[in-house]
Amino acid sequence: MNREMLMLVDAISREKNVERDVVFGAVESALAQATKKLHQGDVDIRVAVDRDSGDYETFRRWHVVPDEAGLQLPDQEILLFEAKEEMSDIEVGEYIEEAVDSVPIGRIGAMAAKQVILQKIRDAEREMLLNDFMSRGDKIFVGTVKRLDKGDIIVEAGRVEGRLRRSEMIAKENLRNGDRVRAMIMEVDLTLRGAPIILSRSAPEFMIELFRQEVPEIEQGLLEIKSCARDPGSRAKIAVLSHDKRVDPIGTCVGVRGTRVNAVTNELAGERVDIVLWSEDPAQFVIGALAPANVSSIVVDEEKHAMDVVVDEENLAIAIGRGGQNVRLASDLTGWKINIMDANESAQKQATETDASRKLFMEKLDVDEEIADILISEGFNSLEEVAYVPISEMLEIEAFDEDTINELRARAKDALLTMEIAKEEGVETVSQNLRDLEGLNPDLIPQLAEAGVNTRDDLADLAVDELTEITGLSADDAKALILKAREHWFAGQE
Repeated sequence: MNREMLMLVDAISREKNVERDVVFGAVESALAQATKKLHQGDVDIRVAVDRDSGDYETFRRWHVVPDEAGLQLPDQEILLFEAKEEMSDIEVGEYIEEAVDSVPIGRIGAMAAKQVILQKIRDAEREMLLNDFMSRGDKIFVGTVKRLDKGDIIVEAGRVEGRLRRSEMIAKENLRNGDRVRAMIMEVDLTLRGAPIILSRSAPEFMIELFRQEVPEIEQGLLEIKSCARDPGSRAKIAVLSHDKRVDPIGTCVGVRGTRVNAVTNELAGERVDIVLWSEDPAQFVIGALAPANVSSIVVDEEKHAMDVVVDEENLAIAIGRGGQNVRLASDLTGWKINIMDANESAQKQATETDASRKLFMEKLDVDEEIADILISEGFNSLEEVAYVPISEMLEIEAFDEDTINELRARAKDALLTMEIAKEEGVETVSQNLRDLEGLNPDLIPQLAEAGVNTRDDLADLAVDELTEITGLSADDAKALILKAREHWFAGQE
């Protein structure tokens, strides 16, 4: 029987083109499963087959776990102090083994053994095919639609399959069996049966890779795509940079008579592409990203990582785009929050901010309106700026002498200290159960305290827009935090 086993292993290895060790592993797994059925409980069985003679031994084994951990799987685990009684030098993580009677191969159910072995062989074949495919370094998967699987599309390329999820498709596309498909390889998930390669046609990376294939200058390193933002199937923006002054980045990506950009557009169901010149200057980059709208002026807020962009009435609709598409894509492309406004809105906002700064200076620095307006006209908008801007810069203000400047700086520092003490006292009202809330950034606690949000229930009662206004969090982050605060309401209802 042992000789027959060796012959069977050799035959399967040749027929399936897999290593003998893989087939032996499948045989050992089949024997182990058969042996487990002869024991009570969920025991751990190991079978070792000699690769030369075909002889095999069977062992029951126990995993050594720390004494303080206790036994989670009593049939498979042993505490360290008990294991040391048998093997003094054994360590946590190792195994204690005990030889048990081996099951004769003839007693294994033929079908069960065959199924286990063939499944192992199929898994090995699948892994070999995947490794061979991935070793080629392809970033784009090219295949044909094979079938639908719960809304996903299974794409076949030779003997390898990829999975294109519904959420990663282009909305207006209608793919059918037999259609040829190109998609970006996003990841490989070996836990997925059948189609472990996860694909996407909506990811920005897919568009970048398509341009890489259409524009040789990108592969040569003369051009670089710095970022990409997409509304799949509708419109996209890419930011390009030339590393060679002789190469026009936009014209090169467009191609003669638009051949290159049209090739990408045709692949993506007519998705229009705006090609933007990347710039190290964030304001210049945003101006380019908002094309075709013309920008009148722009104000950068480094602290909030936002920009107020002023356009005239004629360009307002263009800058915003249908359904806010243009400004949304520009924001995604540049990484800056962009606020589009006309001249009247800008003037009104500026007046509001000036009034707030004037009131702050008059109240906290105990100065009159004239001095407050001088500070504002010189670009000072906060107490921190008055207190800590280099004194050499403040000495350039013609309206102030050195004594006045020193007095203003001292008052600003005193006011900041007083405000910080008040803030700390206010934070003391915040309950510990709110402080301990998972996901709550400690930096948000003073803001919540100032708004009267002192308990977990106070936070849970807020609407998303209220929390966003208080903290400046994004809508998604605010929603997640509120839901976390509400979890204790439903803890006992399952």
